[in-house]
Amino acid sequence: MSRRPVAAIERILGETEDADDVLRRAVAALVAEPEIAWAAVGFLEDGVLTVGPEAGESDEDHRVRVPISFQGALVGELWADGRPDPSMLEEVASLIAPQVLIGWDTAGEIWEP
Repeated sequence: MSRRPVAAIERILGETEDADDVLRRAVAALVAEPEIAWAAVGFLEDGVLTVGPEAGESDEDHRVRVPISFQGALVGELWADGRPDPSMLEEVASLIAPQVLIGWDTAGEIWEP
């Protein structure tokens, strides 16, 4: 698998500071890869993962889940369906971790794109 999603997300991070926009564009960059059919960010709140931004068509039988941590604390998961490279997903999870922490400040309201 290519490293294009990592480069795209690095570029996105340089273009915008809005956490929701970063995360929506990040999952879109992942599904632009032929090996990834669906991608989403799961936000962790009170021990429960809730799906946030997502793109593509889900295929749960082929899902890879990667933890997203910020300063040593688990804040969510990056999910990708298809045949993603787990090490690339780990790198993406690390890049978007601060936005996951910020993006989940919904005051208990369900996230809507």
